Amino acid sequence: MPHIAAFALVVPDYDLALDFYHGVLGWDVITDKRLSVTKRWVLVAPPGGQCRILLAKADGDLQSAAIGQQTGGRVGFFLSTDDFAREHARMIQAGVHFCEKPRREIYGIVAVWQDPFGNRWDLLQPSSDNPI
Repeated sequence: MPHIAAFALVVPDYDLALDFYHGVLGWDVITDKRLSVTKRWVLVAPPGGQCRILLAKADGDLQSAAIGQQTGGRVGFFLSTDDFAREHARMIQAGVHFCEKPRREIYGIVAVWQDPFGNRWDLLQPSSDNPI
């Protein structure tokens, strides 16, 4: 069965993105290979995660304008956990910026956070009857 293996996230700089996703969040660097003088293939994922994020350095004005706005200001990415309190506390301790306090919704416990580039994410512990 096909599955989503990865998606691209446009970032201003590979190393700045790695500093956050690997250094702050503690995600695994799956690969970091130089493709040319200016381009790298950089994949990261949460530990044990199956879907990878391709950190894609913006090339040109159009791509640079998309940094942090790939979803038009909406939450576009969802980090699922089985222990919201643990992950929320760990992320706050690491300096991750949360845009709101945690709240309960019919689909689970959630709080919006933002990476340093403006991308909005949900930290989400899905309810048992509404898995993500």
